[in-house]
Amino acid sequence: MRQPKQDLASPLRDLLRPGDTLWWGQAAAEPQTLTRAIVRHRRELAQGGRLRMFACIGQCDTLKPEHADVIDFFGCITGGTNRLLAQAGVLDVIPSHYSQLPDLIRCGALAADVVLLQVSPPDEQGRHSLGLANEYLSAALEKARVVIGEVNPAVPWTHGGVALAASDFDLLVDAEHPLPDPERAEPGPVEQAIAGRIAALMQDGATLQVGIGKLPEAVLCALHDRRDLGLHTGAAGDGIVALAEAGVLTNARKGRDPGVGVAGILMGGERLRRWAHRNPALAVRGTEYTHDPAVLASLNALVAINSAIEVDLTGQVNAEVAGGVYVGGVGGAVDFLRGAARSRGGLPIVALPATARGATRVVARLSGPVSTPRCDAGLIVTEHGVADLRGQTLSRRVQRMLDVAAPEHRAELERQAHQVLVRQGVVFGVK
Repeated sequence: MRQPKQDLASPLRDLLRPGDTLWWGQAAAEPQTLTRAIVRHRRELAQGGRLRMFACIGQCDTLKPEHADVIDFFGCITGGTNRLLAQAGVLDVIPSHYSQLPDLIRCGALAADVVLLQVSPPDEQGRHSLGLANEYLSAALEKARVVIGEVNPAVPWTHGGVALAASDFDLLVDAEHPLPDPERAEPGPVEQAIAGRIAALMQDGATLQVGIGKLPEAVLCALHDRRDLGLHTGAAGDGIVALAEAGVLTNARKGRDPGVGVAGILMGGERLRRWAHRNPALAVRGTEYTHDPAVLASLNALVAINSAIEVDLTGQVNAEVAGGVYVGGVGGAVDFLRGAARSRGGLPIVALPATARGATRVVARLSGPVSTPRCDAGLIVTEHGVADLRGQTLSRRVQRMLDVAAPEHRAELERQAHQVLVRQGVVFGVK
């Protein structure tokens, strides 16, 4: 049913029930016309009960802490604008691997009553594409009682996902908003130094998993002298377009999906969207494929590049909590690190600046949870070097991590290591 833009409260009230759990795409894939209408009319729609919403990475200010009056928010990543929900204590975090989301939805552990979608205009056969994001949405569509969509002319028609006819929607509206374009922060000297160290490790024909932000963009910029790189990633940003247009990103030697780059979500601007539109060299796939361990292991030389808040001297990674506040998530880091470790010629990489605001990010003891256990640690890269922890004993790991810490912090870190880690059975001085 196609609905006039100005009248959404009534049809939404007819479709939603108290206690419903709602899902939608994250970042620019959020159907803002629908989500803003729901939070605006939330008390009326909840009908004296409560609604439950999955909140992941936000790129606009739709969800606010005051909406928790009738909405329960949950999510597995507290990124972007939705970080405000975590800071206010109204976002309940699911500490699960990103790869687990589809199965959790399908088995009913996570309810998915209503799915809100932002889709492309239809193609010649009348099929709407999921456009910017597939991820967990395919699984949610299988379980949903209600599917509501908005058609945004700025959304590209992309391959790889389910294609929906107008009859597949219980309600279909026209979008009333432009797509948000993320601000691009230019990499600084530290990011460029880290990117140079990562690039030096990579071979022609490698397959990339890389996120978004200053450091991933710096890595992509450092790879323009390589040949036949491939893409298999959760999130893809603007930097992949330049690699593709330069003939570097050909996907010719990936080991599967020849000639096709794979991503779960597009998190870039207008340039990325134009490049993605009807591009057969790109497939936007579901999490059950992008994060599948067997798929990742089959890729040629998968280089998984993930970030961290801090890493301890034995390789344990905290990617969730900083200063006592939940700012990240388990996400797909462990999925990709394990996949890269199993991939022939793969490199499981955690990359981070050695310091933040003068404080060391290589630590003797984590200040938050262990998001990635030390058994999954591979290569830790800072601007000061590469600590290859694969196959290393605890004592050797400590020394290698000290070597990539900021020089001004190494003496204190070694002192703390003796105090903290000797109690855990780490023997120092053994080479």
